[in-house]
Amino acid sequence: MNHRALRFSVLILFVLCGAAPLRAAQNAALERGTAIIDPFALRELDHGRFGLARILAPTRSADTPLTNPELFALPSMAPVTKALDADFDRYVTMHKASLPNETIGVGSSFDFQLFDRALFDSPDARFVLSGIINRMDRAYVSQPNCGEMRLIYRMTRTSAPAIGELDVSPRLPMTLNVVLKAKADHAVDANGVAITCAEIARRWLSAGELTSTGAELAASLTAKDGPLDLITPDNIDRIETNLQIAHVPKSEAHEFRTDYLMKVFDYDAKSATFEESPLEDQVDRARLLSDEKLGAEFKAWLLDPDHFGELDRGTVLIPDKFLAKSVIAPTPIGFAPSDRQPAFGLVAGEDGTNNPLFSESDVVSALEKAAERGVRLQNISSVAGFERRLNDVSCGGCHQTRGIGGFHFPGVDWMAANPSNTIVVPASPHFFGDQVRRRDVVTAFRDGKDPDFSHGFASRPQLRGSTELAGTQYEDGWGAHCYAQSSNAAENDKSFSSWGCAEGLSCQVMSEATRMGMCFIKTR
Repeated sequence: MNHRALRFSVLILFVLCGAAPLRAAQNAALERGTAIIDPFALRELDHGRFGLARILAPTRSADTPLTNPELFALPSMAPVTKALDADFDRYVTMHKASLPNETIGVGSSFDFQLFDRALFDSPDARFVLSGIINRMDRAYVSQPNCGEMRLIYRMTRTSAPAIGELDVSPRLPMTLNVVLKAKADHAVDANGVAITCAEIARRWLSAGELTSTGAELAASLTAKDGPLDLITPDNIDRIETNLQIAHVPKSEAHEFRTDYLMKVFDYDAKSATFEESPLEDQVDRARLLSDEKLGAEFKAWLLDPDHFGELDRGTVLIPDKFLAKSVIAPTPIGFAPSDRQPAFGLVAGEDGTNNPLFSESDVVSALEKAAERGVRLQNISSVAGFERRLNDVSCGGCHQTRGIGGFHFPGVDWMAANPSNTIVVPASPHFFGDQVRRRDVVTAFRDGKDPDFSHGFASRPQLRGSTELAGTQYEDGWGAHCYAQSSNAAENDKSFSSWGCAEGLSCQVMSEATRMGMCFIKTR
């Protein structure tokens, strides 16, 4: 691990956590029409039909918030509890085997400080609605359902006092993401008319133009022609959990580190339970490297020109048999190749891996075959581009990139004494930087056009011709990720040729091996 790069990553992590989300010159929020993050509206929605109890236990008689013991006692959640317990036990066992001299447990006296599983049984903690996200840009997964909608809930203590001078709420490092189909099967509106993707998109974009807040905004969003009127428990597809399973404070012996456990549970209508499922595009590195036959099969599948093109566009859907059902995503990872990254060891490159699954000639050959087939590549032009893409299409790799810790949406804190998205930033630079692309997809749906579902690397947003992000931390401003160009053009990697910095800034390299860095003020 490049410790200089790691220290810089920690510094920038805390700087970006305090940065308010950008607003365009016309005072339009980046998330307009693609996300709901108004603190006061979310408070109203959580107290109404979008509280977790109304979503996961709609037949429940009590009209009160669902505490953690009540949530995890639901029959539908039994497989979730079982799987989380198994992953915790596995994490502790692996830690003791690999780092026997490093203590692990709950509390500040341990070297590795575990998330306290007792919180799952605490009546003084519950999951609070902290954001609603439009993901129609994921309609390539299931176009008849027009993509997804996401209700993101953050675990929070309900009886503990507010924290610090800003009186923020005592939130805990775990989110529960309820993923719903944007359009349920055979969905109709209040008048019995079939719902279309264009109508869903129109409602969201219209809502993005609203200037109201609080109860008034919540009422507009849930009205008969509002975007949230179409979201019901019948739309549920799965839930996703992300929790900080352990953290290591900075000390003489350790760099600061946090490990995040990520899991997915598909809803099984027959059993009415959430069943543990593979994470999308999260390849099981250990199995692929240890099982020669499985590795060869994955290699042949991914290097097929059609699948290679999908990987390039970010729309690849890797078959389940190659995927993992859980992932530990350590943060921060810095800018140098590291075994903390999902694709480390799979691809020949700067990490010096022996016998990688994909050799340099494999990737070069795949690039040539794609060109011969007429597959237009947008992102991958090199071995390094291929490895970076394989990293950032995975759940873990994406959340390691420009996140807030291991979260892209830690959520709105409307329970604070003075709720403010400036004081507590609800989402990561990656999230805000991606809103231009997502809104372009929603707009295409509204206008009856074929959406472009492609996206760029997680480190740099895809701009779609927009200048809205120019000069900001999201694109090429202070703190943006960049690639240092060599004076010898032949030495430059074409996958990252556009990763420059705005005027007055230069790319300060964090890893000599990759020439990746961050945009800072030029120094002489």
